[in-house]
Amino acid sequence: MLDGIWLALLGVLGAANLIIARKPDASQAIAKIAPYQGWIGAVSAIWGLWVVVSSLLHLGVLASSPILWVTWFAVGVLQLCLGLLLGIGVLKTFVKQPTAVERMDQMVTRLAPKQGVLGLAAIGLGVWMIVARVLFTVA
Repeated sequence: MLDGIWLALLGVLGAANLIIARKPDASQAIAKIAPYQGWIGAVSAIWGLWVVVSSLLHLGVLASSPILWVTWFAVGVLQLCLGLLLGIGVLKTFVKQPTAVERMDQMVTRLAPKQGVLGLAAIGLGVWMIVARVLFTVA
């Protein structure tokens, strides 16, 4: 359930412009978490990379539980993409190789136009994860 909350929070940061355009009163709540955006993004990018690799290493789950595997993989991809977009500044401080920094910049340039859509998808998937956890947890 914590993963769903984290992903929804990441989605809110990613789609902040779209949310504020629809609900201007939401800007105060978003402004409270915006100073931590870089670190939230950096942690999410690293964790998202781990989730993508882990889901690919456990590809056999796709045969027995396709919805679980697709959700798992999509969570990793969204965390990785939004994490890169939001945490690029923090991540660049740790990367010393110029070619790696250049590739990160290229990736962000390609992802930036899709940031709002990725954010909305992350909110939806985060809510799905919370609901699914409640519905499918065996007591």
